Amino acid sequence: MKFATGILKPCHMFSAASSHRATTLQRSERANTVSTSSLNMGNKLLPTADSRQSHAARLRDKWMEFQGIKNWEGLLDPLDDDLRNEILRYGEFVEAAYRCFDFDVTSSTYATCVNPKTSILSNKKGYTVKRNLYATCGIQLPEWTDRLPDWVSIQSSWIGYVAVCDDADEIARLGRRDVVIAYRGTATCMEWLENLRATLACLPDDMAPDSCESMVQTGFLSLYTSGSPSLQQVVREEISKILREYGGERLSITVTGHSLGAALATLTAHDIKATFEEAPLVTVVSFGGPRVGNGSFRRQLEKRGTKVLRIVNSDDPITRMPGFVVDENKAKLWWLKKHGAYAEIGKELRLSSKGCPHLRNRGVATCHDLKTYLHLVDNFVSSNCPLRATLLNLKGSN
Repeated sequence: MKFATGILKPCHMFSAASSHRATTLQRSERANTVSTSSLNMGNKLLPTADSRQSHAARLRDKWMEFQGIKNWEGLLDPLDDDLRNEILRYGEFVEAAYRCFDFDVTSSTYATCVNPKTSILSNKKGYTVKRNLYATCGIQLPEWTDRLPDWVSIQSSWIGYVAVCDDADEIARLGRRDVVIAYRGTATCMEWLENLRATLACLPDDMAPDSCESMVQTGFLSLYTSGSPSLQQVVREEISKILREYGGERLSITVTGHSLGAALATLTAHDIKATFEEAPLVTVVSFGGPRVGNGSFRRQLEKRGTKVLRIVNSDDPITRMPGFVVDENKAKLWWLKKHGAYAEIGKELRLSSKGCPHLRNRGVATCHDLKTYLHLVDNFVSSNCPLRATLLNLKGSN
């Protein structure tokens, strides 16, 4: 079943001088100043201590709704301020995965994490990185590629991390202990090659014992299951440790990623629910993700209670790849149904960069960039009046 909110276009955005995404503190202050419920009333809220306490209490008491237990009904249009802050907060975990990755192909540490675990989240209060994660390409290159520079054929690369909230104050604010798995997007040549393997492949039996009905993109599955140890094995091992240590507490697992990382986040979330019967609520928050699997895979996700929130820019072509979305009951061509029939997964928050003046005429790279996604989320209010600045300007005029 596909959920969608429709195309949500910002009709007016902040000026270029203030176009950079605000800090977490600034967003928090805006959340205390402007509420989506006040939009239709034309009222303005003052940033009082009571309002700050109210927002904190709401996050603590309704965290399961923000994690998708009710499929985000009533929270996306207008976009709930607390949910907005949570989406942006998880986006910052993905930013950390990009920031700590060595993109310099001339460096001896290319494709590794340049930060120790203790400083990956140095600016992220309350979380500790427990495990680095690596993805391995399963493609075997021909011998002639040995003549190419080493960086071209690097098989395994650092792709993200597992972090656990271990600060008492943050746990109290969130209403539970939160586990975050964060993935960056495509960076290496081998990852690009895996992206191009767009046909569908059967999930292994331990992920979906349904006689090869559940299928996902071949390259994504390869990156998740290849290597010794594979990304899958390391994730399972770390989640097993976490469940043993914190299983008696209120716990959530949030898997987040951008682009390729969004696809891996979806596979990871599905695998956790398929592997651990005692797993808590598992939520995916994905940015600019491609299609991942077919209708049977989507049904497996829904059956196990995995919640997926896809943040989509309608001007980003990556979100419309690979394959085709078809009605499986009407797909008469066996090859198409088996190898090219993808399904949209989860609940969709659809935005558009066309409504933002300084993004309107930019290229594909800008439309797909994580910073663009976070900027659009940060500024969107509702489809009727998709502008934070409107209320802020009204407040300033009074």
